[in-house]
Amino acid sequence: MDITIHATSLPHDDADASLAFYRDVLGFEVRSDVGKGRMRWITVGPANQPGTSILLAPPAVDPGITDDERRTIAEMMAKGTYGWILLAARDLDGVFARVVAGGAEVVQEPTLQPYGIRDCAFRDPAGNLIRIQELR
Repeated sequence: MDITIHATSLPHDDADASLAFYRDVLGFEVRSDVGKGRMRWITVGPANQPGTSILLAPPAVDPGITDDERRTIAEMMAKGTYGWILLAARDLDGVFARVVAGGAEVVQEPTLQPYGIRDCAFRDPAGNLIRIQELR
């Protein structure tokens, strides 16, 4: 089989804030931006990886989701437990400095983990957890 990872999604509750973070702080290119207001879908990704994207999408817009489920999703997003992604970079300290300068909430400074990976963690504007591992 020839299967690749094309896209993954993360929720947003403020499209403009999410766009600014992924584009201006992380340096991702914008691949598409459709919709308006809270009903806006934005696809971003690293310029050197045109086949891999992150879809920033409004949460809980599926008509099959109940009001209770929407409230649960909103609560989980507020706590930062709904969405997360694992990224990697060669210059972890440089990326971390850029993210801090961009105002992101730091969860963990660059740390060598007991399992041998050096990484850091922070939250995007919607509260999604982003971990970045250092490539060696």
